[in-house]
Amino acid sequence: MHRLRTVSSTQDEAASLPVGSVVVADNQTAGRGRQGRSWEAPPGSGLFATFVLPPGPLVVFAAGVAAAESCGPEVRLKWPNDLMLDDRKLGGVLAEIRGKKALVGIGINLTWAPPGAAELGADRDALLERLQPLVARWTAAGPEAIIGRWRELSWTLGQQVRVELGGEIVEGLAEDIAPDGALVVGGRRVIAGDVVRVRPAS
Repeated sequence: MHRLRTVSSTQDEAASLPVGSVVVADNQTAGRGRQGRSWEAPPGSGLFATFVLPPGPLVVFAAGVAAAESCGPEVRLKWPNDLMLDDRKLGGVLAEIRGKKALVGIGINLTWAPPGAAELGADRDALLERLQPLVARWTAAGPEAIIGRWRELSWTLGQQVRVELGGEIVEGLAEDIAPDGALVVGGRRVIAGDVVRVRPAS
């Protein structure tokens, strides 16, 4: 466990560390999310951590399950890697494969959240204590167990959704998550993209 005050990104700090390492920071000056987006939060306001894990095709889903379970029974998973609380984003998971390591970053709003987002209101160290064994458990689990638990925690499945794929939009019922983690929308496999729920007309 490497506890640091201020870093550019916990992902960058973890890059040179061996599998089994965890980096936790009070503050990130250049935190990042999916697709190169920035992750900004006041110092000490959230959990900013990176776990160095063995690589695997479902590592981001396994880490998402672990993060959701550590946060409590109200937290759900939005495909592919967001944590949701009361229909608002609570946090996210970012996995980067570098050689024989997977750098899995987990960010969770604890005492502050940007407009429209959620905060957990939990103690960081207590949350981390719950999270560590769950990450170990779920990243060692088999694909069927990971996908099965992800389905149970899903905020996305069973909803009418719109997925933005660059210049293309796919809309339909989020039917299932495939064994490889792809989202099945209206019979079509989606492997990446931004998902939003489509509210039915009243």
